[in-house]
Amino acid sequence: MQVADVLRILDQWAPLTYSEDFDNTGLLVGDPKTEITGVLVSLDTLESVVDEALAEDCNLIVSFHPIIFSGLKSLQPIDYVSRTVVKAIKNDIAIIALHTALDNMPHGVSAGMAQVLGLKNTKVLMPKQQVMFKLVTYVPQKDAEALRTALFEAGGGALGNYQECSFNLEGTGTFKPMDGAEPKLGKLGLRHSEQETQIQMTFLQHQKRAIIAALKQAHPYEEVAFDIVPLDQTCPEVGMGLIGTLPSALSFDALLKKVKSDFNCGCIKHSNNELKQITSVAVLGGSGSFAIDQAKALGAQVYITADLKYHDFFKGQKDFALMDIGHYESEQFTKDLIVDYLSKKFTNFAPSLPTVKVKKSNVKTNPISYY
Repeated sequence: MQVADVLRILDQWAPLTYSEDFDNTGLLVGDPKTEITGVLVSLDTLESVVDEALAEDCNLIVSFHPIIFSGLKSLQPIDYVSRTVVKAIKNDIAIIALHTALDNMPHGVSAGMAQVLGLKNTKVLMPKQQVMFKLVTYVPQKDAEALRTALFEAGGGALGNYQECSFNLEGTGTFKPMDGAEPKLGKLGLRHSEQETQIQMTFLQHQKRAIIAALKQAHPYEEVAFDIVPLDQTCPEVGMGLIGTLPSALSFDALLKKVKSDFNCGCIKHSNNELKQITSVAVLGGSGSFAIDQAKALGAQVYITADLKYHDFFKGQKDFALMDIGHYESEQFTKDLIVDYLSKKFTNFAPSLPTVKVKKSNVKTNPISYY
């Protein structure tokens, strides 16, 4: 198994195409053709994590946060970023970062928080925009069903709880094959008319390559006419944060105690609140001030996140409370999610070969201490 194989496996679970524009995800350090000896999963990549990878004979680190976030102008060992990257390169250790690609998955960072709290009936808090597209293509009527089936199998036509959704319109298509063409229908130099079906269906951004490949593979024409149209509507399956329901109602004080214990928080910053019966809770791992208004609008009674500023807490009201549990604390369970996923995928990757080991880093990378 090579680094590129792991990157492909991770991209199926946390498509890099859903990374935010400001982010830096994917393979940051190393050769994609390197054969893997082992994978170390960490929240951050520091020198101590690279040392741990060496000790565990792991030549690939899969990190949540990217060690290279903004442009590096030099690799002199003058700061922790450069020192970490240099040490990784010297020891042939590759580094992959997932960050907002995993943030935007409903089974990602916030799912770790939701699982710890036992939230039920969860849905995405901040659905991502402009990740849905519409395919429009034309095919001879007798080939329409075969093409639809191929596109459905590639992931097209899924809308919420519905599968195999499409719109179909019959009409007449014309074309004239010219020199060099090898038409399945019609003759060179003559305009041909064909009864065709227009097929429309939606798909998600990360499915684009598979959809186009399926279209060209299943379509009978030598030259396939198709349009891909970006849609403004949000996608309920892609986005940051989750909102759900607690297994049983809790008072605000009881929820504070539960969160402090379950997340092993050094402290919790929170808005003043006297809620007696809390059932609806929103969570978002990492910096989540941008979703405060959305959490309130969706009916959350408590919003649990990190990195809130002084003025953010004024948005807390009698019926809506804010909790800042710390950046590291809110994302700490991400390592377990990645380890569990890779372990299962590696077992089925090549049954005839030894399974590549996946280790969870024991290095606590939280740079913040509490007094």
